[in-house]
Amino acid sequence: MEAIITASRLADALESETPPTVLDVRWQLTAARTDGGPPFDGRAEYAAGHIPGAVYVDLDRELAAAPGGRGRHPLPDLAEFGAAMRRAGVSRDRPVVVHDGGQGWAAARAWWLLCWTGHPDVRVLDGGLPSWEGPLETGEHVPAEGDFVPVPAADGLLDADTAAGLARSGVLLDARAGERYRGDVEPIDRIGGHIPGAVSAPTAGNVAADGRFLTVEELRARFAALGAADGARVGVYCGSGVSAAHQVLALAVAGIPAELYVGSWSEWSSDPRRPVAVGPDPQ
Repeated sequence: MEAIITASRLADALESETPPTVLDVRWQLTAARTDGGPPFDGRAEYAAGHIPGAVYVDLDRELAAAPGGRGRHPLPDLAEFGAAMRRAGVSRDRPVVVHDGGQGWAAARAWWLLCWTGHPDVRVLDGGLPSWEGPLETGEHVPAEGDFVPVPAADGLLDADTAAGLARSGVLLDARAGERYRGDVEPIDRIGGHIPGAVSAPTAGNVAADGRFLTVEELRARFAALGAADGARVGVYCGSGVSAAHQVLALAVAGIPAELYVGSWSEWSSDPRRPVAVGPDPQ
């Protein structure tokens, strides 16, 4: 199953006899604005204009548990996640398309969660809402209740210990910006730096200037240069398991399976006993 879908193909699918469920996961890392304007509100943005039939999903409340010792966006309670997906109209036998405002991180988090918990047909709108050229509707769409029941996979998920081990035995990619990986700055978490052995691979390198993914060939070349080729076991982390999901999605587009460390740096760095590497080199 392809991991992404173009806006034109989505428009065609929405006119078909079995249209997909569309989830709108508009989100920003921080709701604060530097220009003095009102804070970002994904639900308000959705209500002001969304793809017809789309349902809003709140990343912070429905795709993650409350922040704490397991990180800033730990896994949600799966029973609560399943209930949220059913409210959004998600059913196991109906395709799902997820999108956000264009960055792709939040949509990828929804994609990864649904895939990891057993939904067989989930894709991300390549380029997000800015790529959509069709009509928009306002207000809130209330779908019929879905029937999706999440059943987590036996693999695909890393914790702090398995992430550390993978950094030594396989390839652990750090999806954050390079300055955070190096420890030059750390605007959010307790300390800067990276998991020893992790390779810097900023998520921004997966997409073109318009926010759409690079071609399959370009992505394969990028990841091969980072060591993610020839059957290597690959894992990804970021600050809190959101942008890293986008990296896992890019790897899937390239045909490379990868595991996600959901707790990511926000969990790792919260424990002063865990080692921290700084600078441009993995170790």
